[in-house]
Amino acid sequence: MDIIIDLIILSTLFLIQASFVLYVAGPLILLKPTRRTTNWYAQRTTLLHPSDAQLPSELITFDTFDGFTLHGWFIPHSHPKGTIIYLHGVGDCKIGGLPFAQHFWQNGFSIFLFDLRAHGESEGLYCTYGFYEKHDVVTAITYLYSRNDIVLGNIGVFGTSMGGAVAIQAAAIDQRIAAVVSEGSFTALRTIFVDYQKRIIKLPWHFLRNVALAQSQRLANFKARLVSPLEDLKHVHCPILIAHGKRDSLIKVDYAYMLYNAANDPKELYIVEDANHSDVWEVGGTEYANTLTSFFERHLHQHRT
Repeated sequence: MDIIIDLIILSTLFLIQASFVLYVAGPLILLKPTRRTTNWYAQRTTLLHPSDAQLPSELITFDTFDGFTLHGWFIPHSHPKGTIIYLHGVGDCKIGGLPFAQHFWQNGFSIFLFDLRAHGESEGLYCTYGFYEKHDVVTAITYLYSRNDIVLGNIGVFGTSMGGAVAIQAAAIDQRIAAVVSEGSFTALRTIFVDYQKRIIKLPWHFLRNVALAQSQRLANFKARLVSPLEDLKHVHCPILIAHGKRDSLIKVDYAYMLYNAANDPKELYIVEDANHSDVWEVGGTEYANTLTSFFERHLHQHRT
């Protein structure tokens, strides 16, 4: 009996300690991801600016509805088939979108890349995984359409990882988005937080997630349950392509099937057989790149405004 009591006491103390750690560290990990910078990329690639890919560009800044300044590059094409907005993943920045920008520009599109709030060179205190970021995409589109000196055509959005989730959430509230490619997206913030919790601290209990999310929501003034691309797909009526790496070890490929099944027509699903989470573009190669190009050509260019 004493052994059982000791085990109960130890288990209780462990849960209290784990809850405290998640209460303190969880919000910092969730809301303040480490920012990838030019220095981070300089150790891995020479593609740091549009000029490194021989692309024309304009440095653009615009302000969010709540007063943060975001930084981006507009890469114009002289006769665009449309304009593609690229949205990066958590911790990443606009530099990560340059390989995509190079490909799409060579295939006749203008591209706009910008650092999401609390990422790259942009201002912002917290990352909210789409709760506020979807409105920043809307602001970006409004800014682009306010420019009488540039030709846009129809606008599509291509997001990877968190950016894929933001793309879906933005399309649910802005009908000016004519087509979406969402690569490696999660289904809901609360779900993916449990997945990460299991992998990092090996504990599956939802109440630990709730401890961290409750504090995160207070700090960043947002509602985690409303960050749900799966639910938002009900309100997305533009063409959408869901892409995912079959060997994704960070965000389950099962979520891609769930998102696809929830999406309205017209919709497409593209699974890259040997890709993990961050190498879908590289592993997918020419076939994947051409699939995305064809998708945007069909849904932006033929309905050009």
